[in-house]
Amino acid sequence: MNQSRSAPNGGVHAPSYYSASVNRELAFEPLQGEQRADVCVVGGGFSGLNTAIELAERGLSVVLLEAHRIGWGASGRNGGQLIRGVGHDVEQFTNILGEEGVDELKRMGFEAVDIVRQRIERYAIDCDLTWGYCDLATKPRHLKGFDEEYSDLLRLGYPHPLQRVSRPNLATVVGSKRYLGGLLDMGSGHLHPLNLALGEAAAAQSLGVRLFEQSAVERIEYGPQVTVHTAQGVVRADNLVLACNAYLNGLQPKLAGKVLPAGSYIIATERLPEPLQRELLPQNMAVCDQRVALDYFRLSADGRLLFGGACHYSGRDPKDIAAYMQPKMLEVFPQLIGIGIDYQWGGMIGIGANRLPQIGRLAEHPNVFYAQAYSGHGLNATHLAGRLLAEAIAAQASHGFELFAKVPHPTFPGGRALRSPLLAMGMLWYRLKDRF
Repeated sequence: MNQSRSAPNGGVHAPSYYSASVNRELAFEPLQGEQRADVCVVGGGFSGLNTAIELAERGLSVVLLEAHRIGWGASGRNGGQLIRGVGHDVEQFTNILGEEGVDELKRMGFEAVDIVRQRIERYAIDCDLTWGYCDLATKPRHLKGFDEEYSDLLRLGYPHPLQRVSRPNLATVVGSKRYLGGLLDMGSGHLHPLNLALGEAAAAQSLGVRLFEQSAVERIEYGPQVTVHTAQGVVRADNLVLACNAYLNGLQPKLAGKVLPAGSYIIATERLPEPLQRELLPQNMAVCDQRVALDYFRLSADGRLLFGGACHYSGRDPKDIAAYMQPKMLEVFPQLIGIGIDYQWGGMIGIGANRLPQIGRLAEHPNVFYAQAYSGHGLNATHLAGRLLAEAIAAQASHGFELFAKVPHPTFPGGRALRSPLLAMGMLWYRLKDRF
């Protein structure tokens, strides 16, 4: 159980099913000495990798620094669900962006998935990409929300098949009696996120990006030229991109105060017999319910159920993830009683107060850009962020970048010590509402 993979320089990926099933060996040395580049990217997850790729495709020189291993954080540990959309309840920004601006955000949520599709195809990345996703309802109000979402997607010209699924027909999607209906989307799907991240790192390297692992940034000197210090090296660059998300910590306190690290957890069963796989998820779709403390699950390429959820705002991880998550899985699929759990893991996602990804630049340092706080939509939104950041840096203009940058993002109250407990108390109210 819980294998991890070592690099020649001693680093390891976080233990998970994904790290135990990577399909390529890829390791980069720590930064030593001095490097010069047009852009320094800090963070070796999807945001950093895709910003680097987009910049290199536009002819800029890029150095990427990762504190641990490529894909070590949420990018290599998440549920692998590739779902349309960016943000939650984007209509709340109508007074800032106008109705047309809100519609642009929604369409960029479609584009974000297309960027992932195109990147996989262009660089021939083997990451088990499978199309098909279904939102599931546990309350009648969720069904009403699906009807509204369906109509809105049609209005916006969503190019992929959609289908509302009634309760009598739900067994064609999921083998559970827990749900009242669903909204099926063939333009969303699922994949192996760590293999995608490693494939994108290889693509970046092929484009000339210089990647360094185990190269935590210790200090940044701001100015017309940014100087980034690690324990053993220095990068001097015209522009800096901070792509650390939930792992930013104290590197840039102003940005760190606007993103809350929240724990999310996944278990992976032993390999299931094919008839049981077909019973649980007959069309091999990724699925997710609509609760605040949501469940999300899918099958892996080798026939395991990957079951995740239980977003924690307290800053404390369960002592035993499997013991915590397995009862939740059995509530959905009681037919899995007696099935073994082979892997258990967790990681931090970045939550913003208004649930919209934070993409912009520092007002006091206009050559410092950032992307963070994807609030559960990271797999697709990170790829969109990479494109928007590259457009803004390389072309000095990006309409999509400016649209995101217009939205103000509150700082969480209480500082580092109190913001997690305060938010945990606030989220308890929403979880109580889920029961009614």
